[in-house]
Amino acid sequence: MAEGKKGKTPPESPLVQPEIEEEVADGTYSNVAQIVFSPAEFVFDFGRAVPGRTGFKIISRIITTPLHAKQFLLTLSENVSRFEEQFGEIQIPRQPAPGEPDGFKQ
Repeated sequence: MAEGKKGKTPPESPLVQPEIEEEVADGTYSNVAQIVFSPAEFVFDFGRAVPGRTGFKIISRIITTPLHAKQFLLTLSENVSRFEEQFGEIQIPRQPAPGEPDGFKQ
């Protein structure tokens, strides 16, 4: 070991502790998302589709850099894999053809 470093441990990187406001902590339900992008940013629009209506209302918009979008993709992929290991594969239903019922019951 080099002189002067004896007995020293390297500093640990500090953990980032998130803070969450009470009105945000309950979350917002979304069942539809739309993503658009430019060379500088990704825009994630989250919304809710309602039975019997066309279109959807955007309830939250997240704007981020391409780097953060890719990091989000990798983190989400890892978490979906861990979820499926614990609870089983998430089944993706077949998309309905135009004019077919969309899964909403009236």
